[in-house]
Amino acid sequence: MPGPISTGLHPKALWPGVKAWYGFGYGEHDEEFRDLFDKDTSTQAWEEDVMSSGFPLATVKPQGSPTQYASHSQAWVSRYTHIAYSLGFIVTYEELLNNLYAKLANSRAKSLGFSMRQTKENVAANVYNRAVNTSFTGGDGQVLLVATHPSNAGNQSNILAPAADISEKALEDLCIQIMGATDHNGLKISLMAQSLHVPRQLWFEANRILKSTLRVKTADNDINVIKMTNAIPKGIMLNHYFSDADAFFIRTNCPDGMKCYQRHKYDLKRDNDFDTDNAKAKSYDYYSFGWSDWRGLYGSIGAA
Repeated sequence: MPGPISTGLHPKALWPGVKAWYGFGYGEHDEEFRDLFDKDTSTQAWEEDVMSSGFPLATVKPQGSPTQYASHSQAWVSRYTHIAYSLGFIVTYEELLNNLYAKLANSRAKSLGFSMRQTKENVAANVYNRAVNTSFTGGDGQVLLVATHPSNAGNQSNILAPAADISEKALEDLCIQIMGATDHNGLKISLMAQSLHVPRQLWFEANRILKSTLRVKTADNDINVIKMTNAIPKGIMLNHYFSDADAFFIRTNCPDGMKCYQRHKYDLKRDNDFDTDNAKAKSYDYYSFGWSDWRGLYGSIGAA
């Protein structure tokens, strides 16, 4: 690392503090990608999750006959290939000479941090935005939300069919579908809804549905069963980066569902350019987002 430049400022003046690095003029949303994925770390260029088939139901063993043996085979492999994202800025030598270093570096560092965080939010949300896009498939060869996930028990579904806009009935149908989930061999598993994820356009309607004491949009004096049974215990999560105004998603307690890997810690570095005497700074982030087991997410793309 080169020493201080001719202005006499210490190199750390480029990022005067965490508040300056994380601040931005307009204000920012919280890190919403954390609600969409379970985070893990990685020490290599990619990570692979191998999903196994498990065992089928046991067979009847007649007296004196041998035990039947079943194979525990590989179902599919999900690969997370990490991608590096980087961006930088320059404070020119003339700006340094004119004593603009501290002001410009502080402002540009804030803006750079904002851009890097926005990049990460968009990359994460795009996994959901592309949930039915056939150009983006998972380890089982299918898109994230589809009715044709292959298994030893036939095709399995994690999408609401027919597609419907968000409503009390639509959420109940998805929760019922989740509770009836099976493993690769068709055996019942304890899959439960955890959180509802919506775009800003559905935020108010989602709150009316989940938080009203009585059922909404009906004259019947019935209780709100979703609320009373705590069917979606972690509540509603708003995501400002969802691109489909009608789509909504429910994350489940599936242990290897929606996952992200952080390969290298998010950082900001500073250096000088010998030829121009300009001060340069760059930020670097290295990560991947995806899913291993599609049972981690259920949803609907809306009726339209």
